[in-house]
Parts: sequence; structure tokens; C-alpha cells
Amino acid sequence: MNENEHSQRIQIRLLALREDYLKRLPEELAEMRRLATQLLQEDKPAGTLGILQHRLHKLAGSGGTFGLPELSGYARRLEQQIHLWLDKLPPSQVELTAFIGEIGTLAELNMHTGYPGADQPPPSRPLAQQDMIHLWLVEDDRLLARQLVDQLTSFGYRVTHFCQLAEADQASAHDSPDILLLDVMLEPEGINTTEQMTLLPRLMALSCPLIFISARDDFPSRVRAAQLGAEGYVLKPIEVPRLVNRISRIMENRASPPERVLLVEDDQLLADHYRLVLEYAGMAVEVLQQPEQIAETVFSFRPELILMDLYMPDYSGPDLAGVLRQYDNWAGLPIVYLSAETDLGRQIQALRSGADDFLTKPISDAQLVAAVRVRVNRARELMAQINQDSLTGLLKHATIKEAVDIALTRALRDGHPVTLAMLDIDHFKRINDNHGHATGDMVISAVAMLLRQRLRRTDIIGRYGGEEFLVVLPRCDAASAHHLMDEIRKDFAQVRFSKGDTGFTCTLSLGLACTAAFPVDTGAELLARADRALYQAKNTGRNQTRTATQ
Repeated sequence: MNENEHSQRIQIRLLALREDYLKRLPEELAEMRRLATQLLQEDKPAGTLGILQHRLHKLAGSGGTFGLPELSGYARRLEQQIHLWLDKLPPSQVELTAFIGEIGTLAELNMHTGYPGADQPPPSRPLAQQDMIHLWLVEDDRLLARQLVDQLTSFGYRVTHFCQLAEADQASAHDSPDILLLDVMLEPEGINTTEQMTLLPRLMALSCPLIFISARDDFPSRVRAAQLGAEGYVLKPIEVPRLVNRISRIMENRASPPERVLLVEDDQLLADHYRLVLEYAGMAVEVLQQPEQIAETVFSFRPELILMDLYMPDYSGPDLAGVLRQYDNWAGLPIVYLSAETDLGRQIQALRSGADDFLTKPISDAQLVAAVRVRVNRARELMAQINQDSLTGLLKHATIKEAVDIALTRALRDGHPVTLAMLDIDHFKRINDNHGHATGDMVISAVAMLLRQRLRRTDIIGRYGGEEFLVVLPRCDAASAHHLMDEIRKDFAQVRFSKGDTGFTCTLSLGLACTAAFPVDTGAELLARADRALYQAKNTGRNQTRTATQ
């Protein structure tokens, strides 16, 4: 066995160990949440606190080993909190309620496998990666196909081109794409792919999303595409940045985190049944049987939808919905009544109290899952439309600024650094003037794509201005942030763009500011320091990364 084979076997065993750890972790986190919730019912919680401290201690030691540094650090902080309670004053009910919410946060951190924060620099990775999204393009116009392949490759996709549908069908016998792009009408035979697809069962059996490309914008063509399950219908001439944004949205939806559902139900057996059904479908479910704690539960669990019984012993569903609607942050939170009430008048009256829909018991398991999933997805799409830039899919200016304030508040509370990175595309006006605004949009989208590929899920990215971006890096010191962002700068300089037969590259300038370098009280102050560092980078030659100092 040569050294390379030996190394590969070790990597496979390490990955298997990590997968086994990740499979066991949800059960452990669920048990810790159960123990934490139990604290509120105990007069002397020292025994349960001791058990939790031991479990947190083990988690703090194992999380970082298996690629979950944030989980490890968070568990260590909670372990230290219990240590203080056991050594000094026992916790109050308010402190315990907040602690239960923080235990719940551990489950979210379980999903984030980002780079280590302040202890060591994050690992960099090249643009050409084995995990890049693989697109199949079926297009008989060779000139258009070549342009699409070049431009989509510039965005970091791997593209395989087929001239005819039959070629893709043959390839599907031994391979499959992440997304299939099909021209609706292939010449010279005049093949309508929306009709031919049904005659090719291997292509129809592919589980990947389908996007049609067409010069036709007629209603029957769109209906037929919808009947085939298409998730996109892109008109010619193709605006590649829009196509890239659509692809990104589709892939993000497929990799989106579990739907978070709060179930308010006083029937224990029924609540358990609904919880199991939804959890089996991959959702995260919290059951609340103490209605007076609904505000605290919503604050800690942050549900995306509330399923609520209409009639309960002490408080009705409209009572609780009315309370939640008093909070500005929860004014748009979807609330659905799940009740045996069949009187239409009473249902309508209940909906007037702040709920969004009404489901009637008994309800089949399949209907329950579908109803919850479609409502959460629609809520997510609505929030994306409100908060995200249409070209890049990143947060808009106002939303990313708000994210800075939230991240700074958490950093000051937890004692961890947060770093801001401001990015600007060098000589962007020259790109628009020489190559056109459509090409400029493609460059902007490429920056957004690269940032999303390289950053952690816990990092926050926004389009701050026309060609300016802002990145919030929680729990990341200046040295780690500089290493990561400068690697992104270098990689972007290698991306080649094309306009007709003309190819070109462009560069980025970056300014960083970290809370560990100087005291700041507001997000605006931290932003100003990052902006000054960016100005220095642009004023001293561009294509460089500068970090603000004292």
C-alpha cells in the first residue's frame, strides 16, 4: 500500500468516525434539552445541574475534535455557567429560562461545521473543488452553449454540455447532475423537449431540479414546464446573473435547515403523535403545554411556524395569538390553528384574532407534513424577497447593517470577537463602460457566489452598495479573518470573465475591523473603522486587504 492509499484510508475512517458522532449528537442534544427543561420543575436543581455539567464537559471536549468548534466553545461556556451556580448562588427562574434557550441553541450550532475561530486560521480551499455544483446543459446552439458554459464556469459551476436530449439520456445511465438545464426547442429537428422528456424515463427519473431555457413566453409552454416539475423557466436572451441567482436559490432551498415548528397542544398523546410525524419528516419540533410561557419559548426556539389548538383549558388559541401579535418581531410569524372545530363561522372568527390559517382535526400525517412544509417555505421565500438583494441573493443594505448591530451585541455579551470585512470591486465603472452593465452584473454575482461558497453558515453576507459588500464574521479574530478574506481576494483574481471573444479578470480591495483590536460601542463605529481600512487599501494600490488598527 503506497502512502497516498494509506492516507485515503485514514481519511475515510476519520470521516466515518465523524459521521457516527454526528448521528449520535442529536439524541444527546435532545436529552440535554430535556434535562434543562426539567430544572424549572425542581425545588433543588443541583443534581440535574451536575448531570448537565458533566454532559456539557464531554461535549466541549468532543465538538472541536469532530469539526464543530462553535458547538464546543458554546458548550464550554454553558458548563462554566453551571459551575458558577453550583459553587455560589443557585439560579433564579429567569436565569433558568434563559439557560434552557441557550441549550436549544446547541442544536443549531450542530449544523455549522465552519472553520475554527480565534485559535487557528480557517482552512482555505481552491475554487476548483470536488463539491462544486454539476450542471447538465442540453442546448443545440453551439455558440450560445459555449458562452453559457464559459460564464457558468466563471461562477464556480462544473458544466457538461449535450447537443441533443438523447445524449443526456444515455449519460444518465451512469451519471447524474445536480441541476438539469434544457432548451425547450432543439433544432433542426424541431424537437420539443417538454414532450420528449416523457419518452425518456431515465431522464424523468433523475431527482435533480429542472430548469427550462426558452425563447417562448407563451402560457401553454410554461404550463407544460410546470407539469414536468420545472423549478425555473428562463427566457432568451439569457441574463446569466439571474440564472445563477435562480440556481443558487434552488440549491439553497434543497440544503436549507430543518423547518422549526412550535406545537401548542394540551393533549399529550396527540402532541407526541404530531411531534413524531413532523420530526420523521426532518423538522425540528418543540411542544409547549404551558401556554403562559409562549413568549419565552418563541424567543428561545425561534419557530418558523406555530401550530396551535383552538381550545385549551386556561387560554384559547386566539388569546395566545393576540399576545404574540403584540410583539413587533413576531407580527409576521405564521400561526395556524389545528382544531376539531368545524363551524365555519367560528373558524373565521378565530382567524380574525391574528392567525393565518385553519387546519381541521383529524388530519392525515401526509397532509400535516405538506401543510407545514409549504407554509414554512412560503414564509422563507417572503422573507428572502423582503431582505435579500434580487441580483445576488445577499442581504440588502439595511438588513446587513442591522445584522452588524446584533452581532456586536452578542460579541460584547459573550466576550468573543466579531470581525467586519468590507469588499469593493476595483475599477468597477471601467468594467461597466468597457463590457456593459450585464457583464458588470455577472461580476457582482460572481463575488457573491464566491463569498457564499467560502464562508461559514454562521457568517452573514450583504450587498452594502452597488459594487460593495459587507461580511460579518462572528467569533473570528482579526488574524483569522485576514487569512480567510485575503485567500478569497486571491481566488477572485483568478476568475476569468468573458464578453464575446474578450476575456478579462478583476480584483477586490478589502478593509477589516475587529472588536478585539479596539473598544467599540456601536455597529456604526465598527463599520466606520472597516470603511477606513477599505479606503486605505484602495488608496495604496488596490487589490489588497487592510486591517484597522489602533
